[in-house]
Amino acid sequence: MQIGSIVAVFFVMWWISFVAVLPIGNRSFHEAGEPVVAGTDPGAPMAPRLLLKALIATGVAIVLTALLMWGLTNETLQYYWNR
Repeated sequence: MQIGSIVAVFFVMWWISFVAVLPIGNRSFHEAGEPVVAGTDPGAPMAPRLLLKALIATGVAIVLTALLMWGLTNETLQYYWNR
């Protein structure tokens, strides 16, 4: 695979894993029983921790991309798919 294809696959895997990781561990003002800050929605997360979630999504995307690259270059799997 060319480097551009690998980067494109990583980009797609990163966004999929980022969207999957976003709701994990979020607590809203309503759930925590905290007073709602004026101008915010009661369901808005108190501390979204986006940097941590982006790092987790990066790790997941690296693993998924590596597994996909391994699967595409594995001779046993290629033989199975080309039967």
